[in-house]
Amino acid sequence: MSTRVRIDDNGITAPADKELVLDVVFDGRRIWSFWLIRDGESRGPDSFVEWPPALRRFLDGTVEIGLVEHATGDVLFTGEVALGGKGAQRIKVETEDGKPLGLDKSNRLAQTFDTRSSEHVAPLLDSIEEVLDALRKAGIDAFPAYGTLLGAVRGGKLIGHDSDADIGYVSDHTKPVDVVRESFRLQRRLSEMGYEITRYSGAAFKVDVAEADGSVRGLDVFGGFLTDDEHLVLMGEIRTPFKREWIFPLGTTTLEGRELPAPADTDKFLSATYGPSWRVPDPAYHFETPESTHRRLNGWFRGTRVGRDNWDRVWSKAEREGRADLTPDALTRWAAESLDRPAQVVDIGCGNGAAVHHFAQQGVPALGLDYSPRSFAHAAALAEEQGLPARYERVNLLELRQTLAWAARIARDPGPRLVIGRHFLDTTTVAGREHFWRMAEMLTRDGGRTVVEFVVPSEGAEKVRLLRPLRAQRVRREVKERGADVLDVTEYDTDTSAVLGADAPRTGGRIRVCRMVVEWP
Repeated sequence: MSTRVRIDDNGITAPADKELVLDVVFDGRRIWSFWLIRDGESRGPDSFVEWPPALRRFLDGTVEIGLVEHATGDVLFTGEVALGGKGAQRIKVETEDGKPLGLDKSNRLAQTFDTRSSEHVAPLLDSIEEVLDALRKAGIDAFPAYGTLLGAVRGGKLIGHDSDADIGYVSDHTKPVDVVRESFRLQRRLSEMGYEITRYSGAAFKVDVAEADGSVRGLDVFGGFLTDDEHLVLMGEIRTPFKREWIFPLGTTTLEGRELPAPADTDKFLSATYGPSWRVPDPAYHFETPESTHRRLNGWFRGTRVGRDNWDRVWSKAEREGRADLTPDALTRWAAESLDRPAQVVDIGCGNGAAVHHFAQQGVPALGLDYSPRSFAHAAALAEEQGLPARYERVNLLELRQTLAWAARIARDPGPRLVIGRHFLDTTTVAGREHFWRMAEMLTRDGGRTVVEFVVPSEGAEKVRLLRPLRAQRVRREVKERGADVLDVTEYDTDTSAVLGADAPRTGGRIRVCRMVVEWP
């Protein structure tokens, strides 16, 4: 053991004589793994690694911490450590109902497989077989991919530090547009079979599988194809020279005693995924996708999930901290008091659903749309409990097909409508703004108004994460290009906490916003 290891509230400092993959063990259970030099900050002969943000909320109390070299099991440090200084309780990294948690390779808290028995993982294996069979019925020969395939080939079992399952397939098509069309065909086919689908990109989606105990498990399905110049492309990390015979005809592999399909040459496939050292366990592995591959995959398939992970984290944090306040914001109060009573309110990018809740309490039917369903989960449950005329739907305005389909569906209800877009324009992309205006036009052509609010550039204004200030002139130009009239423009200063309550800095800083009222003649 080393006497130079220091552990405190900030992180871990250890001698950096050579690169090591280290497991951090709390009371005998692995909690986190990292590369000492790659993930650390040089401090003379040592390396300092910060505690991951996801772990910090647990670090108050005492615990026996072990620092163990992953490959050899050599113990670099072990000892009782006090952290936080606010309590003397035993530190436990677990859910509120006592289920053990650890950090996966992406430093996200999860119930990793090393904390679960064979009985606990059996439903996951059932789900893998079920989705593979469903894809086969839809005309695709799929197989376990990424960490799921790695665990099967390397040891016949799920990787202990992993927490989810991945499925991949290689299309017969060679052009990206045909791969995208096929992926959406698969989505429709699986939806017809009764599965709930969440799309990640033009060639990847998640399938929700309901298990016997009522829990829902999501399995990621990554599409791929072989290009005309013999490169394998697989969402979301791979583009490498490859031969078709290394994949087809599919062979088999064994995972936790179950025989599953696999690429014909698993060594070639896993080398393409993780490099030639794929046989060496690495719980802190990071994909290092070449920029050229990243640009290609962005251009071909991505663009419909911009910011989704960030927003999911925002609303998960708000839920975890109990911040479910549905007090209406200034824009909602102004619209309710100053504009004619509409027949329906549609809040695009509704966030926690406060505006929808406020109008529904006044007896106005209201609909909230957002592509992060975690945002409005509390408001939706409350509306059902109280019998309010409010509903919420997961809608992604970065997809034109969703924009048009939902706009057409909503427009069938009698108007006039009030369409609200509070801090949607300044958090989305150019395409998202175009789709917003198209939906607003479709919903208010037969009467009604659209009210938007967005942050504008202002000297000395505090920056708020996820918000990108827009100039009012630019938004006005977009409105006029869509044939609408701008009825009112008002700019005012406000506190940052009033802009994004779930994620705003608590510094009392100021920011400038613009409120704009739009009408289609």
